[in-house]
Amino acid sequence: MRSHLMRWVAAFLLLVPFLLAGQTNPAEATAPASSQAITPQIKSVPAPHSDPTSGKAMYEAYCASCHGIDGRGDGPAARAMKAQPANLTKLAASNGGPYPEAHVAGVIKGEALTTSHGANDMPVWGPVFLALGQHQSSEVQLRIHNLVKYLDSIQLR
Repeated sequence: MRSHLMRWVAAFLLLVPFLLAGQTNPAEATAPASSQAITPQIKSVPAPHSDPTSGKAMYEAYCASCHGIDGRGDGPAARAMKAQPANLTKLAASNGGPYPEAHVAGVIKGEALTTSHGANDMPVWGPVFLALGQHQSSEVQLRIHNLVKYLDSIQLR
């Protein structure tokens, strides 16, 4: 009798996972399908090290996730942002023709705010570059200069 009971208990324990797998959440079963997509969340990751002499490499490492690989504001993280990232290929056109080099450098450093950045939605790269360059201001200046020059090179004229 005891072995017969043990077989039933063992069979039941083997079947429990299969029985539970077929269960559905009652809330999910009755909830109507939502037509709205779930807003993705941006995960914070440390800034990768990049070559300070390559504006393109820095752009790809630090900017493309939001602004897109071509600078048009359509990067993979753009959907999760409250405000659409700027189309960086139109900075000169938005400035009436000349590329606003000093202003772009100020925005990257965190010294100049733009209305599109609101309350500093864009990361301030000056302190990040300072940490990456082991607090050498000359490397920070090199990074910002090369990044600003790269952005100038992608302007639609």
